[in-house]
Amino acid sequence: MIDLPGFHAPALCVFCGARNGADPHWRTLARDFGAAVAARGWVLVFGGGRVGLMGALADGALDAGGRVVGVIPRSLVQREVAHGGLTRLEVVEDMAVRKTRMIEVSDAFVALPGGLGTLDELFEVMTLRQLGEHDKPTGLLDRNGYWQPLLRACGTMVDAGFVHPRDLELLLTHDETGALLDAIAQRLPTAD
Repeated sequence: MIDLPGFHAPALCVFCGARNGADPHWRTLARDFGAAVAARGWVLVFGGGRVGLMGALADGALDAGGRVVGVIPRSLVQREVAHGGLTRLEVVEDMAVRKTRMIEVSDAFVALPGGLGTLDELFEVMTLRQLGEHDKPTGLLDRNGYWQPLLRACGTMVDAGFVHPRDLELLLTHDETGALLDAIAQRLPTAD
């Protein structure tokens, strides 16, 4: 469970783009995903911006009555225009601290479509799990095959002997929000 005062629910950290992407479908997907997280009573943890898919994600959760925690580096408060309507916004020193904090307070992780920052966050979480630093569930929402090129590249790394197959097998991949959230829910630790 999230270690922030006053929060007693699973916390799902979502990595996604600070841009909207070329297709308006991605923004709708992010908004609906945020609403689905709120509908489960989970706390949404994200990068703290109000722009791009990040903003749509947070707005979807907030509009559905959810609780949303944002973590944003001081240098991005203006560039990503920090979301002002969150349940909690933490401003941290830099990107490394942002990732560390999001990982620390979250019980699970999902990557929606995004760019290099999303990949950085996803691979940090996967690498830490590979090293045994955590055993939190991690997933990809693979709508319209967005993540298929990445999964093929990871398969190449397995074939070449640089990645153990079990490290990719732990990555939950679904094309539907409900199926992905159900798979994550099955792997969340139970409350004491």
